[in-house]
Formats: sequence, C-alpha cells, structure tokens
Amino acid sequence: PFPVVLVVHEIFGVHEHIKDVCRRFAKIGYLAIAPELFARQGDVSQITDFKEIISKVVSKVPDQQVLQDLDATATWAGTSGGDLQKLAITGFCWGGRIVWLYAAHNPNLKAGVAWYGRLDSPKDDLHPANPVDIVAELKAPVLGLYGSADSGIPIEHVAAMQEKLKAAGKSSELT
Repeated sequence: PFPVVLVVHEIFGVHEHIKDVCRRFAKIGYLAIAPELFARQGDVSQITDFKEIISKVVSKVPDQQVLQDLDATATWAGTSGGDLQKLAITGFCWGGRIVWLYAAHNPNLKAGVAWYGRLDSPKDDLHPANPVDIVAELKAPVLGLYGSADSGIPIEHVAAMQEKLKAAGKSSELT
C-alpha cells in the first residue's frame, strides 16, 4: 500500500497546480488525492473575480462538511491501495487553515504541512473555530509555512500560534 497524502486546494479549487502537486507526490510513491471541497456550493473554475469566489462559494462551505469530506476521501484512499497508517495532509492558503483543523480532527493523521492559511479570523456558524483555538486538540504535528511579508496573515497571529503551540507542548512548528 501507498502512503496517503490529502492535498487541500486554496480558494481556486482543484486547478492545474494542485493537480501537479498530486502528480509530484505520486511520482515519489504516494497516493495523493485532492478532493474538490467546494463542489456542493459551486464551481469556482467558472468565476474569475476572487471576491466573488469568496462571497458566493467559499464563505458558504461549512468546516464540518470539509472535515467529513476529507474523512471520506481518506476512507476511499484506504480501500484503493492507500495505507491509512501513513496518512498525511498538505494544503495551500484556505487549505492551510484546513490542515490545522484536520490535524485536530482526525486521530489517524500522522503529519500535516500548512502552506500559509489564516490562523485567526472572525468566526460564524459555518466556521466555529480557528487553528489558534484548537491547538490543545492537535493529534498530529503540523509544519506551518508563513511569510513575514504576507500582509494577509498578520505576523502577530503567527507569533500567537507559536506561543500556544509551545504552551500546549505540541511538536508542531511555524516557520
């Protein structure tokens, strides 16, 4: 069986770069899969304005639905040649936030890599928790990759997350 990597897209869905990430993982021996996590809410490939993508689709996707879809994807991978004892996740921007949530959700996860992604933002009924809120619940280590010049993710949020991880004794790290 192949180790499994769930690849979580950013707000633009499963486009060519995300597909290429999966191909690159596959070439080195992983079963890599990128589920289209917005499918029920809309087809973002048909929308060109990123503000419209967020308002019409992304903001309407419940975190719980995403976590359940990732669980279902992992289950499928386990019945399709994947080794769920070697389950990992990586995600980009919107998907980076999801990596942290999934690491707190799935007890079978071995590791995650978040390529940026919000750590703290306004909550609502569909998005009841942020990564900074669920540090104590992390079941797997996460490597968070953040840029100090990224104005979309305040450096103060990264520092707060680092402090929470340290205080909770978690092996995750941000760089």
